[in-house]
Amino acid sequence: MEYSNNILVSIVMPTYNRAGTLGMAIESVLKQSFQSWELIIVDNESTDNTEEVVKKYSEKDKRIKYCYVKKSSNKGISEYLNYGISIAEGRYIARLDDDDEWYDQNKLSKQVDFLEQNSDYILVGGGAVMVDGNRKEIFKFYKRDKDDIIRRHALLANPFWHNTVMFRKKEALELGGYRNFRFVEDWDLWLRFGEVGKLYNFKEYFSLYMNAGQNLSVGNQKLAAKTILKLIKLYRYKYPNYWKAFIINFLQYMFAFLPLFIKKRVQNFLFFVKRNYL
Repeated sequence: MEYSNNILVSIVMPTYNRAGTLGMAIESVLKQSFQSWELIIVDNESTDNTEEVVKKYSEKDKRIKYCYVKKSSNKGISEYLNYGISIAEGRYIARLDDDDEWYDQNKLSKQVDFLEQNSDYILVGGGAVMVDGNRKEIFKFYKRDKDDIIRRHALLANPFWHNTVMFRKKEALELGGYRNFRFVEDWDLWLRFGEVGKLYNFKEYFSLYMNAGQNLSVGNQKLAAKTILKLIKLYRYKYPNYWKAFIINFLQYMFAFLPLFIKKRVQNFLFFVKRNYL
C-alpha cells in the first residue's frame, strides 16, 4: 500500500544515559522501508552526550525530534511515554527502546497495512530475538497471535513485546495512556486495549532485545513480581485463567528470593519458557 509523506506513525523512545546504544536504535528506524514516520526521543535529563547524539541525526533528518523532559517524582517511564504520545502527529504509535533495534526492515509497513485494513484491531505486535551485550543471539520467541488465544493467555504473561507494538493513538488517549505502574505499564495498557478492540501478534521477528543485565525488572525482581500479582488481580474478572496466572506469577515471585548464583544459571531458560509457552 502506498502512503503520502505525511506522518502516519509516531515512534516514541524515552531515553536516559544511553548515548552508546542510541545511535544503533535510531539507525534501525532509518532503515525501515516505510518512511511516513516521526521519531520522538524523550530525554529524561541525561547526563551523558545523549543530546549531542540525537541532534547529529535530527540535523540530517527533521523527522527525528529531541525532547528534553525533567525528571519526574514518579517511578518508571509512563509519564515520558505519555508525553511522547501527547505531542505525536501520527495516527499510530510505535515503541522502541534506546538500547534495542528493529530486526525486520518492513516492520512498520506490515503493521500499518494490517491496521489500515482491519479497523476492529487496536494493537498489533510481533516476535523478538534476544541477544547478549555483544549482539550474539540467545534465542528467539513469538507471542500468541490470534485475538481469542491472546485473551486466554493475557494474565499468564505479558501478551505483547513492547518494542514490537503499534497501536492507535486515538484510543490510547481516550483510555488515558500508560498508567503509573513502575514495571508493567505496558501490560496494563494492553489489557485495557483488549476491552475496546481486538489484538494481534505477527508470527514474525520484529525486534532485537538486548539482555545484558540492564533491564530494570531483572534488578528489582521481587518488586516486579509483586506488581504483576497486583495487575492480574485487577483484571481477574475481565480475562480468564486468573488462578492459573496467580500460581505461575506467585512462583515467579518466590524465584526472586533464590540466591543470585542460582538465578543467573536458570534465568535465561525460564525467560525462554515463559516467552514461548505462556
